[in-house]
Formats: sequence, structure tokens, C-alpha cells
Amino acid sequence: MLVAAHSVGVGLVLLVAGDWGTALGGWGTVTPAFFVRQFGVFHFAIAAAYLIEYVRYRGVSILLTAKLIAVVSLSATLFIDGGPWAVGAAALGDGLMGLVVWRLAQRR
Repeated sequence: MLVAAHSVGVGLVLLVAGDWGTALGGWGTVTPAFFVRQFGVFHFAIAAAYLIEYVRYRGVSILLTAKLIAVVSLSATLFIDGGPWAVGAAALGDGLMGLVVWRLAQRR
């Protein structure tokens, strides 16, 4: 539930305050704003997928898969392009969220 709430929060920032969010992340203003807003909508969709799978099946496969893909993608971006501080922080945060969820799922 907390990981889904995090995704909703990120989605809201990107959808409602995209310029502020991208500037905070180290990118500055991103144009066109369509892509920032679309990424916000993606966060809502992925949060919904997490919640649907968990509520309906008590599963976390979608969440763990998404976090693994995010860590690989963000780490590759860091290695290839560098990027602002938010890229490394997102890779670390996604990795930690995934590890915590995986560990909690092992306890059930």
C-alpha cells in the first residue's frame, strides 16, 4: 500500500506541478510538458496495477517486476548518461522498496 501511495504521490507531482518536480529532480523545465504529465499518468496506472494485484490476489509480482525494471533502467541511465541526483536516488529508492516488499512477501 505504501509503495502504491508513493507512486500516486509522484504521479500527482508530475501531473499537477511538473515544472516544480522536474526542477527539484535536477532537470529544470522539461518541454513539452506532455511527456512529464504522461509520466505522471503512468505512475497512476502502475499504482493501480499494484493495488489490483495485491487486493485481488495478495500478490506482488507486478510491483517487484516494475521495481526491477526501474532499477535496471535507472542504473543504465546513470552509467551511460549520468544525470541529475534524482536518477540515482530513484534507483536506490526503487531498489529498497522492492527489497522490502520481497522480504515481507517471503514472510507470508
